[in-house]
Amino acid sequence: MSVSVGIVGVGSFGWGFVRLFRDHPLVTRVALCDINTDRLNRAAQEFGITETYDSLESICKSDLDALAIFTQPWLHAPQAIMGLESGKHVYSAVPIISLPNGDEMLEWCDKLIDTCRRTGMYYMMGETSHYRPEAMYCRRRAAEGAFGRFVLAEGEYFHDIDDPGCSLREVAKSRWGAQWSMAKSGGVPMHYPTHSIGGLLSVMKAPLTEVSAIGYVHPNDDWFRADAEDPNVFSNETALFRCANGAAVRICEYRRIGHYAREAFQLFGTDGCFTDGPGGCHWVTKHGATPLTVDEMRDPLPPDVYNAYRRAGADDSAIYGGHGGSHPYLVDEFVRSIVEGRQPAINAWVAARYFAPGVVAHQSALRDGELLKIPDWGDPPV
Repeated sequence: MSVSVGIVGVGSFGWGFVRLFRDHPLVTRVALCDINTDRLNRAAQEFGITETYDSLESICKSDLDALAIFTQPWLHAPQAIMGLESGKHVYSAVPIISLPNGDEMLEWCDKLIDTCRRTGMYYMMGETSHYRPEAMYCRRRAAEGAFGRFVLAEGEYFHDIDDPGCSLREVAKSRWGAQWSMAKSGGVPMHYPTHSIGGLLSVMKAPLTEVSAIGYVHPNDDWFRADAEDPNVFSNETALFRCANGAAVRICEYRRIGHYAREAFQLFGTDGCFTDGPGGCHWVTKHGATPLTVDEMRDPLPPDVYNAYRRAGADDSAIYGGHGGSHPYLVDEFVRSIVEGRQPAINAWVAARYFAPGVVAHQSALRDGELLKIPDWGDPPV
């Protein structure tokens, strides 16, 4: 079996995935879709793709097997549902959705999961932390029982709004385009929690059940403001979760911090621990610490995928790409799940477990740290 994929949104992020889908050995047909005609034509010419669509509605009417959505975050869930209901499997960039209202975002989790259950189509959220080398290594050690019982997990996504490598101010301006104004500044850090939560939950394989969180207010902040269109004064949010396995989980989502951009986690068990700090990653036991390299942590790509990308002229840096080299693994998992007729690793139910805890954490921070229960949608159907 082979797969045909339509890529929806060929801006700066989606552009980087076109080659990965086009050259995957199980993908035999790729189409592009974008409402910006100039951008669509440039991408089609760059990647040698002749099948193009100028709207989501038109590509949903095609006979493609799947869609990969790389549009603005507030569009993700409704566009994914539209694709699923048109009979297509859907890969979506993170998060599930981004809106000012937390209850509304949780309702979209309901709608997405209900659509997957009702249609039988597969949804996968492209959470990069799930396929970082650190997560791969820890999943292997957990499968061996090397951690013992988990007692503490720590996850963090540090991304100062003025980080020189990726300014969140410029990202916001690019996303809103002509609609941009300072009234659209801000955003809620915990409404984008998947980079800090996904990796560690992929290892522990247990949902977060309760949360108490606090917010940090930066004095005279020009970005996180009560008078913004979507008011939020918390630039940093820190949450303490209870996990279903009994472990405590501390998550930090910080947008005002003197630290380079970083998404990372640490896991502590009764028998062994994984740490990640300025000195690199280590496996730690009562007897000492062993340094770990990226190559020994990372799972190998399936040989057919690696060789296909090599034949297409990519070297290792181009094959693995950004976000810790996670991109080719995300593409391969989505494509392979369709071919094998199974739920992808980061299916709608897992995606909600990576996403909903942050939404509830912000609600807790607004209530001065009140302990709140986190909804859970259970496991996907077999």
